[in-house]
Amino acid sequence: MHKTISILGSTGSIGRQTLEVARELNLAVEALTCNRNVALLAEQIQEFRPAAVSVGTAEAASELLTLLQTKDIKKTDIPEIFSGEEGLVTAATMPGLDLVMAAIVGFSGLKPVLAALDAGYDVALANKETLVAGGSLVMDLAHRKKAKILPVDSEHSAIWQCLNGAPDQKFSRIFLTASGGPFRGYSGAELKNVTLAMALKHPTWDMGAKISIDSATMMNKGLEIIEACHLFSCPPEQIEVAVHPQSIIHSMVELEDGSVLAQLGFPDMRLPIRLAITWPERPPASYHEPFDPFSPQASQLTFERADEGAFPALGLARAAITEGGLAPCILNAANEAAVKLFLDEKISFPRIWQIVAEEMAAKRANITNPDYEILNFTHHDTMDRIWKKYL
Repeated sequence: MHKTISILGSTGSIGRQTLEVARELNLAVEALTCNRNVALLAEQIQEFRPAAVSVGTAEAASELLTLLQTKDIKKTDIPEIFSGEEGLVTAATMPGLDLVMAAIVGFSGLKPVLAALDAGYDVALANKETLVAGGSLVMDLAHRKKAKILPVDSEHSAIWQCLNGAPDQKFSRIFLTASGGPFRGYSGAELKNVTLAMALKHPTWDMGAKISIDSATMMNKGLEIIEACHLFSCPPEQIEVAVHPQSIIHSMVELEDGSVLAQLGFPDMRLPIRLAITWPERPPASYHEPFDPFSPQASQLTFERADEGAFPALGLARAAITEGGLAPCILNAANEAAVKLFLDEKISFPRIWQIVAEEMAAKRANITNPDYEILNFTHHDTMDRIWKKYL
C-alpha cells in the first residue's frame, strides 16, 4: 500500500500498534512524535527512518540527538528534531502526507489535529479529548477542508462501519458498548476503597495509565458519548451505553427500519487502526486471531445497563454535551487534572468525578462557539486551579 503517514504519539499503545501496521503494509512513515520516551523513539527512528520527529521539550530533543549519534544510523538518516507544541504541528503538517494518526493522550492533541485538517490531511483519530474539548471546531474545519476524520476507537470504528451499511447513514439509536472496566458491579460504597493498583488493572485492554483510569471511572465512555455526538451528528439521547463484559461486540446501531447492525471481533486495536489507514480498502491481514463464535469468550454474550448512580461520569458527560459551549472542555480539563492527582496518589478514587462535578457546577461565561485560543485558556486555567488546591 502506497501511503505516507505521520504518527503523533508513536511510543504509546496506539502509536506502537500503528507502527506494527505500518511494518506489515510497508507504509512510509514521514514523522513520529513522543513526549519523553526518547529511548523507544530512537529505536523507531532506526527502523522507520522518518524525515522529522518531535519530543516534549528541548532537553528531550538534545537527549534524543545524543542517543541517535551512538546508534548505527548514517548522519544523513538522522531526522530533523523538533520539540514542544510547534514540533507537533510540524509533524502533523509535513509535505506529502496521506494520513495523520492522532494518538496523543489529552488536550495537547487538539492543536496538531486542527493543523493537519487545515492542511487538508485526513486524520485517523485515536485521541478522545480532541473531539470532547473542541468537537465543533474540529468538525467544522474538517468539513470546510474536505478532510476525513477516521475513528480509531474500537467503539466509534464499529459504529462507523455499521453506518456505512445504512442509506444516508441514518439511524435511530447507537448502542455504545463498554467493558464495565475493573469495577463493574461495584457499589458507590465499594468504590471508596479503590486503590491505584486496582484501577490500573483493566480486565480486557492493555492501555496507558490515563485511559485505564478513565475506563475505571467510566469517564472514557462519557467522553465517547461526546465524541459520537460529533462524529455521527446526533444528540446524546440517541446514544445508550450497554455494558458488555466480553468486549466482543464493539458497538451496535439501530437503523430507522428497526434493523440492528453490530461489529464483532476479539479485542485487537490493530484492526480499527488498520481500517482507518486503509479505508476504503480492506486488504487481507495475516496476524489477527480468526474469530471463533464457539470459543468461551464469544459463545455467551451478555449486556447490562450502566449504573450511572455508581459511575456519575456518564451523566456528567451527557450534561456537558447538552450544555455545549465551554462545558465539554471544562469536563475534559477537570478530568485530566483529577486523573493526574489520582495517579500521583493525592486524592481518592471517587474524588475524580467529584472534582469534575464541582467544576461543571461552577458559574462560567456562556461562549457558544469558542475558538482554539479560548479553549486552550479554559483548559489550562481549569487544570491549574484544580492542581493548586491539592499540590
